[in-house]
Amino acid sequence: MVGGGSADLAPSVAVKVFSAGAAGCVADLVTFPLDTAKVRLQIQGESKPSLKGQRMKFRGVFSTILTMVKTEGPRSLYSGLVAGLHRQMSFASVRIGLYDSMKQFYSRGSESAGIGTRIMAGCTTGAMAVTFAQPTDVVKIRFQAQSRLLESGSVKRYSSTFDAYRTIARDEGVRGLWKGALPNITRNAIVNCSELVTYDIIKELILKNKLMTDNMPCHFVAGFAAGFCTTIVASPVDVVKTRFMNSTPGKYSGAMNCALTMLMKEGPTAFYKGFVPSFLRLGSWNIVMFVSFEQIKRGVMRFKQSMEPSL
Repeated sequence: MVGGGSADLAPSVAVKVFSAGAAGCVADLVTFPLDTAKVRLQIQGESKPSLKGQRMKFRGVFSTILTMVKTEGPRSLYSGLVAGLHRQMSFASVRIGLYDSMKQFYSRGSESAGIGTRIMAGCTTGAMAVTFAQPTDVVKIRFQAQSRLLESGSVKRYSSTFDAYRTIARDEGVRGLWKGALPNITRNAIVNCSELVTYDIIKELILKNKLMTDNMPCHFVAGFAAGFCTTIVASPVDVVKTRFMNSTPGKYSGAMNCALTMLMKEGPTAFYKGFVPSFLRLGSWNIVMFVSFEQIKRGVMRFKQSMEPSL
């Protein structure tokens, strides 16, 4: 990604990977309640088609958060947080930390990269990241959706994050931990391109036209634009991914069957369930993540530079 500070003049790949993973964790800590609300809204109505006039439990992001706090307690908003942090350390570090390296690979070391090169780099690192992070994503979504089982009188699926990994592997096989990998690869290729390419281009335009300097306000604007574009493009795939990964074995034959079932039973609007919390979450997540990423990256480079004279 473009940059202009002396402290982040030439960060190594290791610095970028570490900074991206740490920034992803910071962003998750700040925005996790919005992500949980998004998941609850996305899975609402999947067990049976909604009847005309039937009142849904969750009707909006803030209503969902308040309802969860009242009925399940504040801790429910952070259900699956440990798996979420596992996910970011293995996921954000790859898809964001390796983006510049992959961009240079496709542009054959050229300093100027076209939009096609950026898209290819975003798709590649997004797909690579899923290989490492898919089990953590499955467990995170299972925890965030878990209260629905309690409402029907069933016991909790899992008692802890590591119990979830063990139980899924035992009951569904190792393949169960990679359930929904195909829609997740599709989603994350789209999300990665939307986030990183939009951020990269907007930040570059701001700096080239000298609208702002390479500082927090610039990162804030570019991060907000990245979150907005990503939400519009990725919401349908995100809903299908959430439904499929949370489903019991055999409910859907595949991601396409899940999408068709949603379309037939709930209509096309089902693909944009949870859009507002998705936007609130992705917008705020991108802002926090990119601002944190730039600052952590610069902080690490300053620390390394300060240590050089003493070595």
